[in-house]
Amino acid sequence: MESQQSRVGLNALNFFSAAVQTGFGPYVAVWLIQRGWSQTDVGVALSVGTLAGMVGQLPGGWLVDAVHRKHALTAAALTATGVAALILAFLPYLVPVWLAEIIHALAACIITPAIAAMTLRLCGHTAYSERLGMNGRYASLGNAVTAGLLGLCAWVLPEQAVFVITSLLVVPAVWAVATIRQEDCTEDDTHEAVKHPRDRPAHRRPWHIFRESGLHAFALCTVLFHVSNAAMLTVALNALASHVRNTDAIVSAAILVPQLVGAAISPYMGTLAQRLGRRPVLLAGFAALPLRGLLLAGLFATHPAAVPLLLFQALDAVSATVFGLMVPLIAADVTRQSGYMNLAIGSIGLAVGIGATISTALAGWMADVAGVPGTLFGLAMVGCGAVVLAWWILPETHPGDLPRQQTPAMAA
Repeated sequence: MESQQSRVGLNALNFFSAAVQTGFGPYVAVWLIQRGWSQTDVGVALSVGTLAGMVGQLPGGWLVDAVHRKHALTAAALTATGVAALILAFLPYLVPVWLAEIIHALAACIITPAIAAMTLRLCGHTAYSERLGMNGRYASLGNAVTAGLLGLCAWVLPEQAVFVITSLLVVPAVWAVATIRQEDCTEDDTHEAVKHPRDRPAHRRPWHIFRESGLHAFALCTVLFHVSNAAMLTVALNALASHVRNTDAIVSAAILVPQLVGAAISPYMGTLAQRLGRRPVLLAGFAALPLRGLLLAGLFATHPAAVPLLLFQALDAVSATVFGLMVPLIAADVTRQSGYMNLAIGSIGLAVGIGATISTALAGWMADVAGVPGTLFGLAMVGCGAVVLAWWILPETHPGDLPRQQTPAMAA
């Protein structure tokens, strides 16, 4: 069973792995522009990373499923991320930056499902939802603390210090992996993903997960959700920049608010998903997205201001926390007979990338045609579509004593 040492190690891993990812946020574009890169070259470099991340989702998930020693694989991926940060710091030239973006994207495709797999192995499927809630709390704290730390470092230290510090954060992350005891395996062996890959049912192949209707339904809902969500904050912040001063401080606050709220509510959401089922919690989280979009549209149609925008970001915390919880949870539910949970996580990650890519292009076009309030309203309507679609086609995947809920489409 999960020991105190392994519990602390898993908490630390979620904290520091999220901290490492924070260093690859907006700091990359700022650093490259400071080094004389054009906006076009920066956009291409970031697009290379995005494309690599989309391509790597399915292979990354499959690799985590195929490798039994998840600890070693996670440590290797974290180390590769640190190498990518050092490349950005000391070799800010075209080919090395492209290489760093690819390395970081592919490593992230391994780290996320590997942490989910180690969590399932430690706590078992029954306690998975509540443990994922704790994972989300420590990941949010890692993002929030590191965003403040890196912002301070970027102000008082040389520019590349952000990436050097990011690479140093890999050290405690790898240490955290080492503190998770491999012998603390759950006694709940009903989920095939906790078994050695060679002990899984021979008639179950990786591609069999794509026969799961629940996974397809979740993937479709995920695409619509991220079409609505990905560009919403960017559109609002860009519009607010022409109305207020201290935009940098507002950007930082708009990122920190969801992380802090997410840290507060994540364990509670995990508990609700176990008690009430996945579907009602997911619908509530999805519904927070169009509500936020409508409030932002009303704000920019009347009197744009920073404080209401930051308050509305609490809704972003609700939707992001619920979605982050549901990805590994629903993946575990639909693969409990096959064991290929991480391939399922990768497939949802691919849906996220598709939705986010569409979102940025669509929002740019809508802003030119309909203005900021119209764009935010349009994104909110797409979010409403995600809620309706989830209500209509998404089944309840809770494997326990809860009765399996039928969707309206299934009942019809």
